[in-house]
Order: sequence, then structure tokens, then C-alpha cells
Amino acid sequence: MCLIVFDWRPDAVDGPLFTLAANRDEFFHRTAQPIGWWDDARGVLAGRDLVGGGTWLGMSRHGRFAALTNYRAPHDMRADAPTRGTLVSDWLACAEPAFDAGRNGGENHDANDGEQETPLAYLRRVAQTGDLYNGFNLLVGDWTRRELAWYCNRSNLAPALLAPGTHGISNAILDTPWPKLVRKRAELGALLTRNSMPPLEHLIDLMRDPRVAADAELPSTGIALERERALSAAFIETPGYGTRGTTALRVVANGEMVSVAVAERSDDNGSHRIVRPGDFERSFAFNVEREIA
Repeated sequence: MCLIVFDWRPDAVDGPLFTLAANRDEFFHRTAQPIGWWDDARGVLAGRDLVGGGTWLGMSRHGRFAALTNYRAPHDMRADAPTRGTLVSDWLACAEPAFDAGRNGGENHDANDGEQETPLAYLRRVAQTGDLYNGFNLLVGDWTRRELAWYCNRSNLAPALLAPGTHGISNAILDTPWPKLVRKRAELGALLTRNSMPPLEHLIDLMRDPRVAADAELPSTGIALERERALSAAFIETPGYGTRGTTALRVVANGEMVSVAVAERSDDNGSHRIVRPGDFERSFAFNVEREIA
């Protein structure tokens, strides 16, 4: 996942709590399952990376949410680093992270009581061994607690709860003003100003934007200018690598009920045959199985 823009309204009584549009960028040869209910983790709805076993974005029937982007640091990559996608799936499945579960650092976490762990406590626990992983941003939420938290293991910032508002994450720290992030964050804000609950396909269409930034606006991340230019598009299309799927998510408060609607448009219908640009679509809707705390 390489571009996420989202609007967070935790104080909403009736209406949208969270609205998200996100693109997943990946090598075309890396196999993955499209979004669906997992057989081996009850109540988890997510795609699945079939190489590393984790996921890039997902949610659960109990109101948990997580999403991951890679941090672009080409000269700081280790082939032996643990897969980052399990940091998402561990939270969704209420499991211990892949690192030593005993190193809790006094976070008042009971390994047999994962339901009680907060997003911020989870990220603090992840941060204890964050240096083992290649660079990442991790966004973790719990709709029943009305909490959303962020951590980047290549930032000096500690894990933190996010304030209400419209935010974006690409392949640098939260809200770094890369051109595509600034543009899509603003477009999401404008769209929600016109209609607080737009159709999910409108959120998907917003992200299917192949425009590249002007050279003068490009960040310098240690890759060649031609590559930097190609990756500046919200919707990336290069030989062998590009935007593999787009996800739109809306979480709405209805009194004491929280409802979730999600749609995905991807280049793979589950057969691992790539179609460019992706046009396979799936959608899901469910109510969170706990009342708002």
C-alpha cells in the first residue's frame, strides 16, 4: 500500500467516523489474494500477500482496522527483515506480533486478552522492535474505542493517537507533502465537503489518477529521476510494478451501532492472472459486533 488518504471524525454521533481511499502499489509478480473473509482468522476481512502471509489493509467484525505503507529508503533495505504485513494481520486477528510476545515493556497487555489492547498500546509494543523491520508506516484503529493511531519506524516520533481531520500517508511519514498526497488529500476533503457519504466508487475513481508531478516538485528519496517521476503518480503504471488495487472504506456511526462498507477494485480476480488496469470489483458491508464504548 503506497498512498492512503483518510478523513477521521471520532466525535461523530450519527454519520461518518472514518472515510478512506487507498492505493496498493506492488510488483506484478508478487501473488496476493483479493479482499475477502479469512478462513484461518475469524472475522478478519482483508486481502492477503501470499509471499509474506500478511496484508496491507484490513478490518475485523469487532471494529479493528489497520493499514500499512512501506517507507521509501532504497539504501536501507535488508533482505532478512521480517515481513511487515503481519503487523497488520496480528492486530486484526488479536494476536501477538511476530516478535517475542514476552517483550511487552509494561504495556499492561495480557497475551490471552488481546481484545483489551488499545491501538496506541499495540503500536508502542510494535515500536519496541521496530528497528528489525524495513521501513514502514502503520495505521491502527479501533472503531468501538473511537481511536486511531500511527507509527513510523523511520521517524523520531513516538506512536501517537491521531487528531480529527483529513490526513495522508505515502512512502514517508504522515502528511509529508509529496505532490500526490497533497493533491489527493485535498480532493478527498473537497469531495466530502460536497457529500459526506459519497458512493464508494467515487472514492476509488479519485485514486485512479495517472498524472505525474512536475520535476521541480519531486521528492529526493535516493532513486533515479525517471523512477521518482513515475512513482509520483497516485495510480502508478510501470513495467513490472504499479498500483495493484484501490480500496474505499467508510465507517459510519448510527446511534450505538457502527456500520462498515468497503469496496476494492483490483487487477486480480483471485486467479493470479493480472489484468491492467484492474477492473475486478468486490464490496462488503457489515455492522461492528460491539457497541460504541
